Amino acid sequence: MADANDFVHAVKRAALDAQESTKPVNVYFGEVVSKSPLKINVEQKMILGENQLVLARNVTDYMTTVTVQWETDKGVLMPEGTTDAEPLHNHGVVGVKNFRMHNGLETGDQVILIRQQEGQKFIVLDRIGGKE
Repeated sequence: MADANDFVHAVKRAALDAQESTKPVNVYFGEVVSKSPLKINVEQKMILGENQLVLARNVTDYMTTVTVQWETDKGVLMPEGTTDAEPLHNHGVVGVKNFRMHNGLETGDQVILIRQQEGQKFIVLDRIGGKE
């Protein structure tokens, strides 16, 4: 009888595995509950730690290179306690420049995650609603 039960259990497991394999990804929603170390509460069911998370560039601080062409402000500086206006330093900014993008996750951020198929890793794609 035990062999028959084991067989039925194995068939059920194979059917569930086959059904699960037809879903290439599972999408989840979570909230950052700790910035350092990074922890995300997924759908109020489980807390994921840094070792379980793969961060997309959208949710990290990173350096990027951009081409710029602008003029600095043409306003005036009013030193505190005076009525004398001083012209600000004015000049053009042109060329290829490196900028640091501050997109790292913060406590309270709502995020979209994708679970790797048959894995324990979750890819954090982006924030919900963006970062102000």
